[in-house]
Amino acid sequence: MDQRSGQKRAVEYLYPPIEPFDQRMIDMGDGHRIYVEQCGHPQGRPVVVFHGGPGGGCSPAMRRYFDPGFYRIVLFDQRGCGRSRPHASVIANTTWHLVEDVETIRKALGIDRFIGFGGSWGATLALIYALTHPARVTSLVLRGVFLMTRAELQWFYGGGAGAFFPDLWARFAEAIPEAERGDLIAAYHRRLFSGNLIEETRFGRIWANWENALASIQNDGLMGESPSDYARAFARLENHYFQNAGFLDGDGWILRERRRIEHIPASIIQGRYDMICPPLAAWRLADGWDRCRLDMVPLAGHALSEPGISEALVRVMDNLRRG
Repeated sequence: MDQRSGQKRAVEYLYPPIEPFDQRMIDMGDGHRIYVEQCGHPQGRPVVVFHGGPGGGCSPAMRRYFDPGFYRIVLFDQRGCGRSRPHASVIANTTWHLVEDVETIRKALGIDRFIGFGGSWGATLALIYALTHPARVTSLVLRGVFLMTRAELQWFYGGGAGAFFPDLWARFAEAIPEAERGDLIAAYHRRLFSGNLIEETRFGRIWANWENALASIQNDGLMGESPSDYARAFARLENHYFQNAGFLDGDGWILRERRRIEHIPASIIQGRYDMICPPLAAWRLADGWDRCRLDMVPLAGHALSEPGISEALVRVMDNLRRG
């Protein structure tokens, strides 16, 4: 309990910490090896966790949103990040590689169908996987929806979010010469892929700090410093995907193709004050999708660790046990 506010901390809503019953590296046959772990009930209902970023990697806390006596919880580090190898590599690393990685994992673990659980970029990837393999997804649980559109990228890297945090925006934008500030994603791309490790790490930390500062309303703009190796990998992978518009077939692809998955039940947990992925994307995704429920969480931002977000996600997963 937070003694200052009288409110529960996010961790108090979660199940107790657990350890995996299975950990493995799966060779994808193209130079990438993907870290995969399983937790909970080996014969339980499968749920696959899609982490954010791109490039964020999975963490032990992500195991704790599910009843371990009921769910078979599958986590994996996407290409280039976490414990997957090669680290920070963008070679053979696109959305479509990740979709096929999930298929390879599903088959290797002998899973027929599963619940897709993901937030931010994890929500994007879960949606794209479901659009590509709708017969393999029983339901979707999404948080902080991101649809990989130009408007969303422009909001966060073109000054929209910066209007609320001008001091932090200045640090992010002014690291780049004024002549290049018209396209900050491209400007950071040149520095994150310069081949100079010191420069890549420096700009990776600036990139990661900008996002970290806006992740939670509890941060109030405080910039958390990520470890340099993590920040470089995170920034390179995220920037690579954003520079290539998620490798999707045109802007707005997910919404245009939504009809393919409208038979799948979905729950969206969205922070009302999400500065990284504003609620408009979640609203548009849910609008007209009869089997989709949108829950706007008051006084919550983007982060998985927001108390209201964690409480809502655990509640949805507990309710799905009865489904």
